[in-house]
Amino acid sequence: MTCRLPPRGERPHHRMTSRNTAAADPAVRPDGRWLVLTAVSLGLLLATLDTSILYIAVPPLTVDLGATTSESLWIINTYPLEMTGLLLGTGTLGDRYGHKRVFQYGIVLFGVASLVAAFSPSPGVLIFARGLLAVGAALMLPATLAIIRVTFGDEKERNFAIAVWSSVSIGGIAFGPLVGGLLLEWFWWGSVFLINVPIVIATFVLTGLYAPKAQESGAVPWDLLSSLLALAGLTGMVAAIKEVTLPDPSAVLLVGAILVSAVSFTLFARRQARLKTPLLDFRIFSNRGVSAGVVAAGLSTFVFAGVGAVTSQHFQTAEGYSPLHSGLLVGCIAAGATVTSLLSGSLLSRIGPRPMLLGGAGLAAVGYAAGVLVLPVSLGVFAISLVAAGSGIGVLITVASSTIITNVSPERAGMASGVEEVAYEFGSLLSVTLLGSAYASMALTPFGIESSYRTILLMGVTAAVLGLISIAWLLPSRASAVAGNGH
Repeated sequence: MTCRLPPRGERPHHRMTSRNTAAADPAVRPDGRWLVLTAVSLGLLLATLDTSILYIAVPPLTVDLGATTSESLWIINTYPLEMTGLLLGTGTLGDRYGHKRVFQYGIVLFGVASLVAAFSPSPGVLIFARGLLAVGAALMLPATLAIIRVTFGDEKERNFAIAVWSSVSIGGIAFGPLVGGLLLEWFWWGSVFLINVPIVIATFVLTGLYAPKAQESGAVPWDLLSSLLALAGLTGMVAAIKEVTLPDPSAVLLVGAILVSAVSFTLFARRQARLKTPLLDFRIFSNRGVSAGVVAAGLSTFVFAGVGAVTSQHFQTAEGYSPLHSGLLVGCIAAGATVTSLLSGSLLSRIGPRPMLLGGAGLAAVGYAAGVLVLPVSLGVFAISLVAAGSGIGVLITVASSTIITNVSPERAGMASGVEEVAYEFGSLLSVTLLGSAYASMALTPFGIESSYRTILLMGVTAAVLGLISIAWLLPSRASAVAGNGH
């Protein structure tokens, strides 16, 4: 998931040659640049929306396809899993072959995969389609900002375009459950995928007509083996978490998954140390500001994605709510996050990253803790507690992005941006896997389904508190994000 809104004056110049020298492509007609922005924003919306729109559709599609609990979790997790493994590398494809071309390949693949997903006859086919969607999204996402960079030469217009881009990325992930709920009020579960198709067509046409043709730069080729090793490591980790939360886990499968994960990550780390231009240079984490920003980025999606997915499932299956009403509850988290993410950019330069990150983590913890206390008493007050938690998440999203990017030198900015995107996706992936598996496992025990849901909220509280402690340790009180001081 790409969720970020840099503060004014700190727009993502890490994707530009400089803040004032990035020139627009002369081939772009003056009246066409806003259509280019519309096109890449639609592509970004599709990629981020599909991260969370499925939360609402899982209960009905599980019944319709006869999916097991494990298959349902794979249907959700395959998308962020593949995205996390691929994002570090796919950005180099645009540099090498042209960002417009790679973006269009990605949007076409996304459209085809959406059709396959909408009419999937079995859980296996749907999981396969979600994997194709992830590949399409991973091709599109890195190209969106690059296309904006060469389309808008004027700095003010460029900053406005990036602000629109940021708002779309946040809105897509935040309001996916609500959009899904609205669709399921009138249509079947496949509509959450079928709605992508007309947007894909419009995006492809607008991009083809108006987006500039970037020259092939002969950049360093994508190290596919590194991406595959990262993907194998993540898959093993997810499989191990799912297996260990089963009522009767298989020791063979659990040990096998752990070994696959450990060996793959070890080989990945060793390969990065040998490569002249690695996908991930681990020395970047020696900067405590970068590490704090990565923790905050992962925390923001961890406390949103897992709790959001379980909230949707719980209120539909256990409380008898409609998909729309469940989506509205998850939308409470999204509403709080959207408002504060927009406000945080203007406050960051005055308040500083440390107090804002600590405040965001603390507010998320307090919101979910309040939800545990008031849920049996008042649904209305519970909704307010979710808004409060979401408000903290929104602060984390915005400030994490700026903290990462402004703590690295310009030559490391591209890698830092990739690390940031992976942190968001990894937080979502780990959260849905861990919290979703734990909820499904506890609900089948005498512990009870109501207590299981409150335990999930407490897990969100625990994650927020641990994140707060980590950020406080990593980011000293006098620390400030200063561009160019990274390693």
